[in-house]
Amino acid sequence: MADVQMVMYEEEFNLIQTIVDRLVREANAQVVFIIDKNGQLIAASGETEQIDTTSLASLTAGNIAATGGMAKLLRENEFSTQFHEGENANIHIQLVGNRVILVVIFDNKTSLGLVRLRVKKATEELVTIFHDLLNKAQDPARDTPFAEITDDDIDNLFND
Repeated sequence: MADVQMVMYEEEFNLIQTIVDRLVREANAQVVFIIDKNGQLIAASGETEQIDTTSLASLTAGNIAATGGMAKLLRENEFSTQFHEGENANIHIQLVGNRVILVVIFDNKTSLGLVRLRVKKATEELVTIFHDLLNKAQDPARDTPFAEITDDDIDNLFND
C-alpha cells in the first residue's frame, strides 16, 4: 500500500505536544522533538532556543534513512533505536511506529536508563496517536481539511 499522507489535526497535535512536554520533565532532558521521516518538525519542547531545530530535524531524518540502508544490508527491517554520546550532550533517537522520529537530547544531569524508560512509555502513547491519525487519513467518509477547496479557488488564488 502507498504511504498515506498524514494530516495533523489540532486534537492530535495537542496530545503529541503534551507527551513531548512531559517527556522533557520526566526524563530530565534538555530538548525533545518529534519529526517525520522527511525531516519536518512536528513538535518540540525544552531548551530549543539554542538549537537550530530545522537543521537538526533534517539531519536526524537523513541519519534514520542512512541507518535504514545499513539495516537492509544486514537483512534487518530497521534499527529503531540509536544513541549518540558526546562530551556534553547525548542524543537518543527512537523510531515511532515506523512513521515519525522521537529525539531526546540530554546531558549528564540524567541517565540513559531513565531516558530509555521514559521514551518507551512515550513511544507507546505516540504509536497510538499516529495510528489514529493514519486511520483518519484513510477514512473515505471523513472530509479532509482541503475538501471544500475547488480548482477554481486555486486558480483564483494565483490570478491575483
